[in-house]
Amino acid sequence: MSMPLPPRRVWIDIDLATLCDNYRKIAAAVAPAGVMAVLKADAYGLGAQPIAAALARAGIARIGVAEPYEALALLPLDLPVQIMGAILPDEIPAMVEAGVVLAVTDLETARRIDAEGQRQRQRVKVHFKIDTGMGRLGILLADAHALIREIVRLPNLDAEGIYSHFPVAYRAGEAYTQHQIDGFLELLRELERDGIHLPLRHMANSDAINNFPRAMQPPFNLVRTGINLHGSFDTEGRRALHLRSVLILKTRLTAARLLPAGTSIGYGLTHRLAREMPVGTISAGYADGLPLALSNRGHVLIRGVPCPILGRLSMDYTTVALDQVPNATVGDEVICLGGDGPLATTVEDWAQLKGTHPYEIICSFGRRVERRYVG
Repeated sequence: MSMPLPPRRVWIDIDLATLCDNYRKIAAAVAPAGVMAVLKADAYGLGAQPIAAALARAGIARIGVAEPYEALALLPLDLPVQIMGAILPDEIPAMVEAGVVLAVTDLETARRIDAEGQRQRQRVKVHFKIDTGMGRLGILLADAHALIREIVRLPNLDAEGIYSHFPVAYRAGEAYTQHQIDGFLELLRELERDGIHLPLRHMANSDAINNFPRAMQPPFNLVRTGINLHGSFDTEGRRALHLRSVLILKTRLTAARLLPAGTSIGYGLTHRLAREMPVGTISAGYADGLPLALSNRGHVLIRGVPCPILGRLSMDYTTVALDQVPNATVGDEVICLGGDGPLATTVEDWAQLKGTHPYEIICSFGRRVERRYVG
């Protein structure tokens, strides 16, 4: 008889009830606009399928992803799934067949999608992606009116939407963002004057939901949110919505030892014990998503007590002081990130310490970190 497998050493508890509560708060704040859940990169590494299923039960309007395989995995939920960025020529046939909503970023792409629709004898739902100042993808705003007039005549396209994206919406009141909104609204007016009505109109991302109410009001009728669903915010922006983090990163205490004064800790010998003290080693390191910047700076919680990190993080292990929890024992649960109360470390805390933004923190949990769904 085979023995049961041992539990994983590092895991994330992902609270689906909190996720759905965050969605309901966002939906109430933006109503009557609908909400698209942006679940690209496997919902930023937290698991797109269980998260999408929970949001579908809660009433999410549609799902946005980055590329074809992400889209195909979520189609069984029977919600509109759309690719938010570019579509490559050899991806178009399978996406048309699957019924994925596609982005039109240029005239040639539009013609390819139309031709494939004709081959498969079906109309293809598309949204026009307008570059109002992101500088990454899409039809340049100055060219958009003329190009859209030409593209809407293609018989196999069902042009159901138009959208753009903000690069600095985390800065409340930013003139650059206001200028983007102004340009987009003028484009909509020009199209309406030509009798071109695009039913879905969206610009607001998570940052804009918190900082730019204009981007949620008519004629806008859809918003896109990803990181806010997880209860995280850009570290610069306002937090107009009272959302809660859905995740807690946990591991276990692997060793608890009494080490003599003068002991050096970790690679580079960056910490030396000034006195004899109990020291622990936890089973998580930078391969699991702990920022290397926590070395000699951060802390974890063991039995609810903050335990400072000693020395440099390793790939698989991190050493911590146990002098405040001398009765800690091997196997004790360790909270590395998240939890409740004033001692909890937030995603934003790690982002600021690392000099990055919360998206990178959430996307960086390693493949061996088990995702456990609760709530």
